[in-house]
Amino acid sequence: MADTCHLFLLGLVILSALLTGFSGEDDAHVFISSGENVRLSCNNALHDCKSTTWNYNKDSTTVELIDDGIKKKDTESHERLSLGSDCSLNINNISKEDYGFYICQQRTGVNKDQQLRTAPRVYLHVLHVSSSQTEISAGRSVTLFCLLYSFAGVSCDDWIRSEGIELFWVNQAGVKLTRSDSRCQALSSPGHCIITLTITLLNEDHNREWRCEVTQRDQVKTSVTYTVKSSVIVIIVEFAVFAAPTVILLQIICARRAGRKNSQHPEEIEMNTILE
Repeated sequence: MADTCHLFLLGLVILSALLTGFSGEDDAHVFISSGENVRLSCNNALHDCKSTTWNYNKDSTTVELIDDGIKKKDTESHERLSLGSDCSLNINNISKEDYGFYICQQRTGVNKDQQLRTAPRVYLHVLHVSSSQTEISAGRSVTLFCLLYSFAGVSCDDWIRSEGIELFWVNQAGVKLTRSDSRCQALSSPGHCIITLTITLLNEDHNREWRCEVTQRDQVKTSVTYTVKSSVIVIIVEFAVFAAPTVILLQIICARRAGRKNSQHPEEIEMNTILE
């Protein structure tokens, strides 16, 4: 009986680990939209940052960003990184490639060589929106893709269920869109943190906004707004289609008038000039 209880408890521990991934109780989760700036806390306990190291991990690859308070120059994101006065890691102009988890480490002691202090992990989740069309005009269908890039250690579906994460689209009036909306199709893809919105555009949709939101336990964490802008190329083409016949007609009229003048005798031209 005791062995059965032990196996049951072990099963609960394994299940809990699978649902929470590699994230510990003290780990922080930061949600941010692409293009924004973010600050990741180190929970600094020192008076300076000379012994601070920041490491970044994604896809089982670890990259050292800050070493002993000095920014590494051989990383792709080094120009967007800076170290705060409290040893926090500042990242400007977040991209979807920045998702993953970050670890801050500090050496303590007089000579900064006695003990290595590791702060809780900071998981960075990046929300990004893209469009299927580069040229947008009325009558065309456009699909908007909203993706939540995350590193949770488990599949997106399991992580969403265990952490109470929800991803959805909201229209300009602030109404959450569902499949019952006649103009859009909101579909979530299993196994991926993605939700798409397909809309057939109307004339009045110019400058209309759609917003993708991510919530955790009914609290909005971050959002991205997509504004529909009619393509300049499309507008120019439509203008040219309507303007071209008018230009051709004016050219014909001018050519006929010039031909009439050339067919007149010199004395007739002089008489017409006097009369005018």
